[in-house]
Order: sequence, then structure tokens, then C-alpha cells
Amino acid sequence: MPAITNIEDLRVLAKRRVPRMFYDYADSGSWTESTYRANEDDFNRILFRQRVAVNMEGRSTRTTMVGQPTNMPVAIAPTGLTGMQHADGEILAARAAKAFGIPFTLSTMSICSIEDVAKGTDNHPFWFQLYVMRDRGFIERLIDRAKAANCSALVVTLDLQILGQRHKDIKNGLSAPPKLTVANMLNLMTKPQWCLGMLGTPRRQFGNIVGHVKGVENMGSLSEWTAKQFDPRLSWADVEWIKQRWGGKLILKGIQDVEDARLAVDSGADALIVSNHGGRQLDGAPSSISALPEIVEAVGRRIEVHMDGGIRSGQHVLKAVALGARGTYIGRAMLYGLGAMGQAGVEKALEIIRNELDLSMAFCGRTDITQVDKSILLPGTYPTGRAAGY
Repeated sequence: MPAITNIEDLRVLAKRRVPRMFYDYADSGSWTESTYRANEDDFNRILFRQRVAVNMEGRSTRTTMVGQPTNMPVAIAPTGLTGMQHADGEILAARAAKAFGIPFTLSTMSICSIEDVAKGTDNHPFWFQLYVMRDRGFIERLIDRAKAANCSALVVTLDLQILGQRHKDIKNGLSAPPKLTVANMLNLMTKPQWCLGMLGTPRRQFGNIVGHVKGVENMGSLSEWTAKQFDPRLSWADVEWIKQRWGGKLILKGIQDVEDARLAVDSGADALIVSNHGGRQLDGAPSSISALPEIVEAVGRRIEVHMDGGIRSGQHVLKAVALGARGTYIGRAMLYGLGAMGQAGVEKALEIIRNELDLSMAFCGRTDITQVDKSILLPGTYPTGRAAGY
């Protein structure tokens, strides 16, 4: 196998090893995919100021996110169906995050359950991402299960009240486990390593839901339930209710607008994530990195600002931090590593990002990530904030 030196190498390998419907689920956006592409493209337009003849010894990428120490300003983002990229995928990704000393976030729509991940990581603290469903009793039980599993932060996703139209998922007939159509069977025959892994695990359905909701015991009843459950009535009053029920660190995901950022501050949350759901919801929305500076300018002194979307390298992490992000999240970069090589692939993705972050920071004349600001960027190449003060 050729040497793997960047995230793109992992993506190419994952595409060869993961069934088409699950690879496409990870590597696609909604409608025309313009926002999905802009997330990465806008990062690449930002240029660094290289500095020379400065002391580059003693570098540190260590920081904190919501008061919790992390070895770099990176967390693993919550991604649905992670356990369909590779057998037991959520457990393996959480183990990789633990090894690197960064947060792992488990999705409500994971294949491995909250309890699976807790057991698989020896009860090491991780974060849990919550979708708000109409069934409030189910939400209460999910929150209580997250507490029991020693989750140290709750991430509430606000931008999936309704589902964006994702053309590839519709054309592929996405389901977990995959429907046994002729096309899917033929594709699965070309992925023997993936198939063997799935045969060796009992985890092939949505572990946080099946068996935890009355009447949902199989994929048929699950599909019917989930189609009705994402709550279009979600409001800031629900955020307050969740905050009271949870009682711990609270992060709000899906903020793109300054006014929503101000409402996030008023909610009492500990952090917000500037995010467009990886370009999978509103196509035509701004990229996350272009939306970041205005939100930081408006509320950054009152709430911790994080961001996700388009991060494929340690240089992207450094640019986000320079523009005011306290932390960043990787979703697709992690999924590429997982699909390519399981836990070793996730660890490789994190190693690549950490090394790129460390070296790029040094070339810009900085030795401590907490001292990085926009002065390391070339003026005129990066987006700027325009918001009025809070």
C-alpha cells in the first residue's frame, strides 16, 4: 500500500472499501452540493503569513473546549451511521479519540449505542449529540442514559428540524443495514472486508433507538418512527428545557446567523458550533469558515465559539483558530479514516491533522495554539466580521 500522507489518501481508500450507499452518505451534500463544496474551498482561499528566524522550540497545541482539556483544538464530530462505514465504527472512533486526548461526540443516530461506546472505552468520558424528537419521553431517557454513561457534554443539534434533500441518499435507497436489492448486492460483493466485519458484529441498527422506543424493534418500524419524529416545532424554550434536564456542559450546534448566536448566548449554553451540517441541509448557505468571524465578533466574549464544516487538514484547523474558533470538529476526515482502516485509520487521520497543525503553526511564528490570532493570516485573503457589538 502506498504511504498515506494526507486526508485525501484516506478518502480514496475508503471509497474503495465502503459500500457505495454509505460512502455516498458521508461524502455528499444536499441539492447542488454548493455549500458542501464551499466549506472546503473557502478554507483554501485563506493564506498564511510565513515568519522566519523565530524560535520554534517548545510548541504546544494543547487547549480546552468547554473547560475540558484537549491535546489540540479538535473534537470528533457526531456523524450518523458511523457504524456502517466500518463494523463497530463509533467504538473504534471513540478509542482513537481517547488515545489522542481529544473529545469524541456520539450521534443520536449512531449504530453503536451510548452504552456500547461507554463499555468499549472503559467508561472514558465522551460527548453525546442530541436530536430533538417529538417523543419527549424518549429524549428524557436519552439524556439520562448519557448521564449514566459519564458523558461530559451534551451537543444539541438545532438545524435538523426537517431533513434536507440529499440526492445520492435517495438514489441509493439508503438504509441500515442495506436493502438487499440487486444493485446493492452486486456492490457489496466488491467489498468483502466490509462484509466480513459486519458479519462479525451484532451492531447493525440504530443502537440508541431500537429497543428503547415502544413498538420499534426492527428496521421497518424504525423507519416509520424516525420519519415522524424530527420535531419541526423546535424552539429556544426546548433548549431551556434540555439545559435544565441535562444540568451539565451544553453546546449548541448549527448556528450560522448572528441573531441566532445572540440567542444562543441568552440560552446560557457553554458553547455554540458555527455549522451548516456539512452542507447537508440548506444548500446555498454560506460556508462555515466565512460565517465564523462575524459570529465571533458579535458574541465571542460571551460564549465559546466552535466551528465545523470542510476541515480536511491541520492547516484548516489553524485558520479556524486564527479567526476566533476555540475548537473545531472533524466529521468526514474521521469517516474517511474509519472506512479506510478502522481505528488505525482514524488514528492516522488525527496524526495527519495534528502534525499539519503543529508544523504550520511553527512556520507562522507561533509556538502555542492559544496565542494564535488572525495576525498569522495574509490580510485580504480571509473573511472579516461585520456585526455590531452585542
